[in-house]
Amino acid sequence: MVSIADVAAHAGVSPTTVSHTLSGKRKVSPRLRERVEEAMRSLGYAPSRSAQNLALGTTRIVALIVPDIGNGFFADLAKGVEQTAIEHGYNVILCTTGFDHAREVLYLEMIRSRAADGIIYAAGSPPSNSELASLLGDMPLVLVDEDIPGSQAAAVVSDNAAGGRLAAEHLLGLGHSKALVLGANDELVSSGLRVEGFGAAWSDGGGDGPVVTSGGFTEEGGREAILPFIDRLRSGELTAVFAVNDMMALGVVNQLRAHDIAVPGDVSVVGFDDIAAARHSYPALTTVRQDVLTLGATATEILIRGLESSGVLTGSREVLPVALVTRQSSGPLRPDIERAGN
Repeated sequence: MVSIADVAAHAGVSPTTVSHTLSGKRKVSPRLRERVEEAMRSLGYAPSRSAQNLALGTTRIVALIVPDIGNGFFADLAKGVEQTAIEHGYNVILCTTGFDHAREVLYLEMIRSRAADGIIYAAGSPPSNSELASLLGDMPLVLVDEDIPGSQAAAVVSDNAAGGRLAAEHLLGLGHSKALVLGANDELVSSGLRVEGFGAAWSDGGGDGPVVTSGGFTEEGGREAILPFIDRLRSGELTAVFAVNDMMALGVVNQLRAHDIAVPGDVSVVGFDDIAAARHSYPALTTVRQDVLTLGATATEILIRGLESSGVLTGSREVLPVALVTRQSSGPLRPDIERAGN
């Protein structure tokens, strides 16, 4: 195995000169640099990435923290992060927390110990802003998909309120006026904005005040959250459901089917995210599409730009647009319910 000493002997320079040529931390004359590089080519020497990183005080690793890699949304987010990181010569380590606060804190502490140069953080059960600052200090951080109230970190999110409005306007346009809204836990800013956007557009469009409940951000969470409302959905007292993510919406569809309630014949269902499962479910899910690959790529670009300049990230906030995708899980209000309402 060829060593730095071998390269130095072949080039007729000191090992220190070879090290400075590799690291770029000290000035080396063009003549000596050319001799070192020629010796490396002749001997087939490949510098150790770990040794170079140690010399430079970096790892060339970005940490990505997500709540649930089993959710297609976060899998696609990871794809966007990884593709962009690799293009810039960085690797990615993935931490998945299961929406568990203690695990999120554990991973943040681990990464702070310099397991990575910076963090892209999609919070599922986030610490408070003060706790986050205590955990990370000046560690470079970009929030993605989810804001943390009071945080000055850079953030890349979707226009969640606008997405909620799109869902409401779609259902109102189909003749619905009585809706159930499934939100997530109160810690998640994105859920609150989607619920608020839906409620505002629903009221503006003449709908009755929506019934709002909450559940876990999972398929099981959707199934469980809808269960107390089955009789009201069966009777036509409620005719539409908006869930703040697709996994919950798919759980709603499954629970309704299990109770012989037709979607969209009896109840229309709209989700949020546009994961692959939404496109291939039966019926295919009407949803609000987030550009998740761009979310991941943009967050990574911001982080790496900060790492390669001053290492300090400003608290910029980018909001990406969303779009309604109409499929087969939403349809017109049932005629007998429409007549009864008149």
